[in-house]
Amino acid sequence: MAGEFRDVSDAELAVLRVLWDRGAQSARQLVEVIYPAGRPADFSTVQKLLERLEGKTCVTRDRGVRPHLFSATIDQTELIVRRLRIMADKICDGSLTPLLTHLVRDERMTAKDRRALRELLDEREQGKLSGT
Repeated sequence: MAGEFRDVSDAELAVLRVLWDRGAQSARQLVEVIYPAGRPADFSTVQKLLERLEGKTCVTRDRGVRPHLFSATIDQTELIVRRLRIMADKICDGSLTPLLTHLVRDERMTAKDRRALRELLDEREQGKLSGT
């Protein structure tokens, strides 16, 4: 995606999560998942969120079918990378080290998480893991 990344809001993220989990969806399908109560204003809200996400090039609309189907053009990994870079730039002068240090020290990091991280670092050191 060309240009500077514009971060997504929490509401936009909710839409992306449904698209990641379920694949292409119509606006109505998205409303049914995100707002199960289905108030009349919910459809307008989802439409607006989809318009914003299209403007940020995070979703695409298939106009060749009725109803139109929306698909994510950014995957979860890419969004994580972009958000971490934004956070590093904002609060760590661009360094990822403070972020990684705090994540590793977090009590929620399990033994399985630590093993996976070690494997990634080993792969990176051995040149088996490409940069992002």
